[in-house]
Amino acid sequence: MAPYFGGRIGTDWRDSQPWWPPEPTPPDGAPSVLLVVLDDVGYAQLGCYGSDIATPVLDGLAAGGVRLANFHTTSLCSPTRACLLTGRNHHRSGMGRVADLAIGFPGYWGTPPRENGYLSEILRAAGYACYAVGKWHLSPDDETNMAGSRATWPLGRGFDRWYGFHGGETHQFVPALFHDNHAVRPPRSIQDGYHLTEDLADRAIEFLGDLRAVDADRPFFLYFATGACHSPHQPPERWLSRYRGRFDLGWDAWRSAVFERQLAAGLLPPSTGLSRRPAWVPAWDSLGARDRAVAARLMECFAGFLSHADEQVGRVLGFLRDRGELDNTVVFVVSDNGASSEGGAEGSINDMRLQNLDPAGPEEMAARIDEIGGPLTHNNYPWGWTMAGNTPFRRWKREVHEGGVADPCIVSWPAGEARGALEPGAIRHQFAHAIDVLPTVLELTGVTAPAALNGVAQTSLDGVSFGYLLPPGGGGAAERHETQYFEMFGSRAIYHRGWKAVTFHPVGPLYDDQNPNAPFDEDVWELYDVASDLSETRDLAAAQPARLAELVELWWQEAHRNQVLPLDNRPLWALLHPRPDRRRPRSEFRYAQGGAPVPESVAVNVRNRSHLLVVDVVVGAEPDGVLLALGSVLGGWSLHVLHGRPRYVHNLYGKERHVVAADSVLGPGEHRVEYEFTKDSGLGGTGVLRCDGREVGRGVIPRFTPSGFTGTGVGLTCGYEWGPAIGDGYAAPFTFGGVIGRAVVRVTGPVVRDPLAELEAILAEQ
Repeated sequence: MAPYFGGRIGTDWRDSQPWWPPEPTPPDGAPSVLLVVLDDVGYAQLGCYGSDIATPVLDGLAAGGVRLANFHTTSLCSPTRACLLTGRNHHRSGMGRVADLAIGFPGYWGTPPRENGYLSEILRAAGYACYAVGKWHLSPDDETNMAGSRATWPLGRGFDRWYGFHGGETHQFVPALFHDNHAVRPPRSIQDGYHLTEDLADRAIEFLGDLRAVDADRPFFLYFATGACHSPHQPPERWLSRYRGRFDLGWDAWRSAVFERQLAAGLLPPSTGLSRRPAWVPAWDSLGARDRAVAARLMECFAGFLSHADEQVGRVLGFLRDRGELDNTVVFVVSDNGASSEGGAEGSINDMRLQNLDPAGPEEMAARIDEIGGPLTHNNYPWGWTMAGNTPFRRWKREVHEGGVADPCIVSWPAGEARGALEPGAIRHQFAHAIDVLPTVLELTGVTAPAALNGVAQTSLDGVSFGYLLPPGGGGAAERHETQYFEMFGSRAIYHRGWKAVTFHPVGPLYDDQNPNAPFDEDVWELYDVASDLSETRDLAAAQPARLAELVELWWQEAHRNQVLPLDNRPLWALLHPRPDRRRPRSEFRYAQGGAPVPESVAVNVRNRSHLLVVDVVVGAEPDGVLLALGSVLGGWSLHVLHGRPRYVHNLYGKERHVVAADSVLGPGEHRVEYEFTKDSGLGGTGVLRCDGREVGRGVIPRFTPSGFTGTGVGLTCGYEWGPAIGDGYAAPFTFGGVIGRAVVRVTGPVVRDPLAELEAILAEQ
């Protein structure tokens, strides 16, 4: 059947009437929307939430807008982002945990369904221009490559343009970038002063400028998701140097000062207490001078990273202000979860060291203190600063006590103030959640949630608009979001009308002297009157067992309704048992010169197993450059030609390099360069270099990377490196000057059990 036609079709143009289908048009005066999503920024880390870290741009938005003092997330990044963009609970969107840790149950598939339409899809159908800039992390890991489906990528979910990165994190000086539906290299080098956050701001301004060059009136939705402040905490040097010495008093003193400012600002109920420092976090004064210096430096990096991100958000706002558009732009600023504890008790200079069970100790970190925050490290601060970043709350990211789920939320809309729809400088204490952002946007823009999107019937929203909190008098309004469940890796909580029941279930590996494989029904539930005890310091479980039982039963009802079950606290199991690979098994992989990087998750697996690299080349006047490589300065391997000589470098997660170099120069013409690694019975093996069948180099690799080369999204490349350089003596991309006719990686030995598998075996025995 032909589509509806509102004109008239006669025998010729004389008795015919043309007609065009109407274009979607936003409501008259509808504001544009800017949603800023910060990463791993705790409740207490913005200036307007009590911190002394400089965030003047965000503080200015708070001064002219509304701060939500009781806003919540899911405690982890992908799930919160799914909530923000769908208005549904994270398990209902199949995002019960991060996209990288999907498992085979509906609440954990890692692919939000079409019936849960994204805010971008709704607004584009209403006539908005929709742009995503920055971190995505809403696509399964095995789809974030050039051979993968684009169905879950931003352009597949309603955005017109995207510039950013997949996954949870990336190197801030040499990120693994994507533009729309393809991989791209950063536009500038480290030496040229490149930094990802500045690049994201540039691109956001470019997208908006391109829109206004064609259409002066169409409202936009800009989803601006920084890499800050997820690790690696890598600020530009000019920002890092501003914080030298600023945290030498330590986390205990910093936390106390923040708490006093929070109380004075009215962010917390006056009856709120400061939660106690947990036993596993050392007192600052108990640290020696060496460890205090390292810990302070790690916090300086975080602070500089956050202040720099604030500055770049200011550039985007400045662009809108200069063009007279900021007044009618609703700006939301949120973080995706509480401050992160992933740096461990002492902090980290390379998070891949933790995955490979070989963390850098205090002595090594102290020796490399000047590198921390720069391109050679993947740094994260220690638990003490995590605790301080979540002041006054308990625990942290990935857990459902308030330290994991309570986050900043700022709403600014100058035109809304003029219309009486927003009270400048106000603080609101009613409960709100990330799922409430989408319905709030719809209310403020006047857009109605559609019954169907692109022919797909839509499910009901879980979120409740908090638009009622924004105008004058909103502080006295009755709370509308009355009930909210939480679950992450087996830790559970339920909020209901001012009360909260919560239980912590540890995640393997052990770190709390608790058994992660203990039955979930043995978990101890706590009860808090969070209307007066927001920091969960006074457990009333023993005093009010009936109320606690009612809340626990309510949690189970919500769990069944939101496809939370089965409970599973095993992220390591998910890493070891990814979703089924549809590709046929093979032992030989061929790569093309200059092709897009192949993510480690779908590249050939050579980790700690025998393998062979074979590259046929035609050498000209400039023989140098990379033949095959995987990783970066933080870990990986590279087969290249340096000063005319073939060379192989194995970079053991930034800790040390193992080099096998040829003793002769490649002459002009055709050659076959081979590198063969033969695994021994221990942790390493022997590497042999051959040129045209003749052995030209041999060396021992005492420990070959067992679990992962780099966690920043950098993959396998042919003919160049992504950077920073895996080896020494050259700079990435170090593009090969000749022609690569054939580049093959052949695995010749079995997959060897790695540390993650060893951990799994240990946990299974307990």
